[in-house]
Amino acid sequence: MPSTGPVLARPLRILWPYLARHKLRIAVALACLLLAKIANVAVPIVLKWIVDAMSTTSRTQALLAVPFALLVAYGLARLSVTLFTELREFFFAKVTQRAVRRVALETFEHLHRLSLRFHLSRQTGGLTRDIERGTRGISSLLSFMLFSIGPTLVELALVCAVLAWNYDWTFVAITLTTLVGYIAYTILVTEWRTTFRKEMNELDSKANSRAIDSLLNYETVKYFGNERFEANRYDQSLERWERAAVRSQTSLSLLNLGQSLFIAVGATLIMWRAIDGVIAGRMTVGDLVLVNAFLIQLYAPLNFLGVVYREIRQSMTDMGRMFALLQEHQDVSDRAGAATLGAVKPVRGEIGFDAVEFAYEPDRQILHGVSFTVASGQTVAVVGPSGGGKSTLARLLFRFYDVTGGAISVDGRDLRDYTQQSLRAAIGIVPQDTVLFNDTLAYNLQYGNPKADADVVQAAIRAARLDAFIAKLPQGLETTVGERGLKLSGGEKQRVAIARALLKNPAILIFDEATSALDSESEKAIQAEIRAASRERTTLIIAHRLSTIVDADQILVMDGGRIVERGTHAELLARPGLYARLWTLQAEQG
Repeated sequence: MPSTGPVLARPLRILWPYLARHKLRIAVALACLLLAKIANVAVPIVLKWIVDAMSTTSRTQALLAVPFALLVAYGLARLSVTLFTELREFFFAKVTQRAVRRVALETFEHLHRLSLRFHLSRQTGGLTRDIERGTRGISSLLSFMLFSIGPTLVELALVCAVLAWNYDWTFVAITLTTLVGYIAYTILVTEWRTTFRKEMNELDSKANSRAIDSLLNYETVKYFGNERFEANRYDQSLERWERAAVRSQTSLSLLNLGQSLFIAVGATLIMWRAIDGVIAGRMTVGDLVLVNAFLIQLYAPLNFLGVVYREIRQSMTDMGRMFALLQEHQDVSDRAGAATLGAVKPVRGEIGFDAVEFAYEPDRQILHGVSFTVASGQTVAVVGPSGGGKSTLARLLFRFYDVTGGAISVDGRDLRDYTQQSLRAAIGIVPQDTVLFNDTLAYNLQYGNPKADADVVQAAIRAARLDAFIAKLPQGLETTVGERGLKLSGGEKQRVAIARALLKNPAILIFDEATSALDSESEKAIQAEIRAASRERTTLIIAHRLSTIVDADQILVMDGGRIVERGTHAELLARPGLYARLWTLQAEQG
């Protein structure tokens, strides 16, 4: 028995913070559990009295009266078992589901708080599978502990008390010895089997991740005709999972056989002692019936206890992976007492980069002493060869990462002094790779401002030149865009992103290659709207096509993570530098 303590205590210790607010419901449920088990133990006792009463040679009236009263008591005891069992489940149902809901929500919120570094390295399929199994594990764990282990232990204590009070010590000794041997065997074998279960979970998550990754990249698979290659990779994962599953199942058979052996030996010894007592005159036939009924009531759930223990170990394994997510370090977090940007006075949108250093990895330096300022309402463009660190500027401004050297300021204050939520609320972005939710156009557009009314949405649609496109769609704004927006072209997705950013109405706008997927006519049309939107906002334009940023107040030319040139379009063309060479090259390419 003592060996089960840590197994039961650990999950309760993990889950108690989520259960503590329902102490009254838990107390009532436990009271119902105790009453149900008292009634369950009373059933064999009343049955013994009935058998003994029927075996006596008393007067006929007594033989009629006593069994009738006992029959009523027998029926009430049976009813009480069901009544208190159902009441127990009634009071505890809300506790279980609320705990599952709180843990799932906390995990979901924590995952959104984790840095971009974590999300770039994770696998979506395995992550969602871990959360799904973890929440299911919580529900199973609470259910098994309250509805299986708890009642069995309470009933065991009551049965041992009755046996010790009415009969000799050998009955209790056999019962406890059988139970201790059974539990010890179950724990040892189950602990051995846990490695197989963990391996199964890991391989299941990997197989699921590969399947989802392949399906998300459906077009790429088709482009290269690699359906068979993908199927083989998936089958390799399934093959490894199959081997682990076979080991798990065969070890389960060994566990079940050993458990049945312990129960069979214990039951046989108990019945032998009872029969010997009846023959010797120490026990009545009713006592024999009582002991037999106790055996049936006790060993039936005890047999199931092995399954419950295995399920608890499985649930703890599943929960462990989910709670490990909650322990993931939050690289970027708000400082204590962080200010709310825009709470005291309107956001001006002044941006300052002061000797900023940044590295994604210690041996991969991206930015080297980058310094520049963007005044309120000014438009600054950043250009240069690919891999020069241009898009990293936007990620740092959004504080997806913290700088490894120097500082970035907004309105004259280090952006790390602001809450992340208020900082990001003041910035809008049109990214190079626009990813949309698998929902309607209306949902994706209003994501920039879910509270925007229809007129404001329509104004943003017109500003992004989306109105003609939407008018051609049979379902209009209710058209679904598909997984990651795959039903839309690159240009259409970018126009949705522009409209969504305008709906947010931020003080700072970032355009990260925002027109790279547009044709020349659409690009020219949207450039006018971008200029109009930028007049009253601080704007940072990260561009590849130099023709789109000739009107910028200042142009920064980056190469190798450094600013190598800065000035207006005319000033940069007048110098024989990188910008002039890029301009000439793009002009020659048309």
